[in-house]
Amino acid sequence: MTIVRAAVLQMRSTTRPDENVAAFSTLVEKAVAAGADYVQSPEMTGMVCRDRETLMERLRPEAEDPLLAEAARLAARHMIFVHVGSTAVPLGDGRVANRAFLFGPDGEEMATYDKIHMFDVDLDNGESWRESRTYRPGGTATVVDAEFESGHVKLGFAVCYDMRFPHLFREEALAGAEILTAPAAFTRQTGEAHWHVLLRARAIENGAFVVAAAQGGLHEDGRETYGHSLIVDPWGRVIAEVDGDEPGFALAEIDTSAVAAARAKIPNLRNARPFVVGDPQGETIRVTGAVAAE
Repeated sequence: MTIVRAAVLQMRSTTRPDENVAAFSTLVEKAVAAGADYVQSPEMTGMVCRDRETLMERLRPEAEDPLLAEAARLAARHMIFVHVGSTAVPLGDGRVANRAFLFGPDGEEMATYDKIHMFDVDLDNGESWRESRTYRPGGTATVVDAEFESGHVKLGFAVCYDMRFPHLFREEALAGAEILTAPAAFTRQTGEAHWHVLLRARAIENGAFVVAAAQGGLHEDGRETYGHSLIVDPWGRVIAEVDGDEPGFALAEIDTSAVAAARAKIPNLRNARPFVVGDPQGETIRVTGAVAAE
């Protein structure tokens, strides 16, 4: 059993990185004062900027990024885990990574994750997004072992649109993840329809906690995000939420024994079987299905 006092930070990031670093730092301090030993910020903590030219002009290399320096400083100062949900990192080839970072209690970088699934969609209200024009998708799922005072816990990483791809979360759960993370900048339209149900589904089907910090409100670049940062337990219950879209934080105690209990009640990870998809003539189209190791 490991106890994690997890906080989700809800932000309304602007196009100015210095403002966002200050807002992030203030929320981390408030969450720590409330008892958090793991804090997670939303997708694009460092800058929410739809204009590609402005984005590229204001980005800094990873080693010079003020947000990452502040995250490392705060992690070491308070001896906590700081999870930057994601920030834009230039790759040197004209493209950008949408990259998550985890800093440990010593202030050292423990893990990174590049968002795999690009949000290339056309919504009913005229919103159109083509992340792949600017961002280079990742290709590696990340699961990291983090040591808290009460024991170890494995965290699996995802970012925003990734949550619509359940096989990513399933593979991380099969790799041992007990806490699945999904920091986001969900649009208001899709958030009102799908945010809660998607996160609860990912928790239920994997018997895992889901921690999802979110951007919220009307941003400087014109986009509107849903907010409602959540922590969901392995039975699908929302145990912490920032109600609405205003900046703030929510805190919950995560007891990883609930993961084992949920997976014992509904052992679907263990009961999964490989199968084939075939056509009426009996031809195999594909082979699929993942099974947990015995």
